[in-house]
Amino acid sequence: MDADVGRNRLKTFLLGGLVGASAVLAAVRRRPAEAESEPRRGLAAFEDAPCYREQATRDVSRPPR
Repeated sequence: MDADVGRNRLKTFLLGGLVGASAVLAAVRRRPAEAESEPRRGLAAFEDAPCYREQATRDVSRPPR
């Protein structure tokens, strides 16, 4: 009976390791290529921010005074 319990634990451990390794590989493949480039500096760093895009959209849609 102890051998069965040990064998089941080993199977569970190996299966968990396999699932974990496949999750790591999937995450690495999904990483965007832009993350490897140098970060943008100055005001250009804010151009991709959602709050900046929202404000820019408001400014374009608002009629001039």
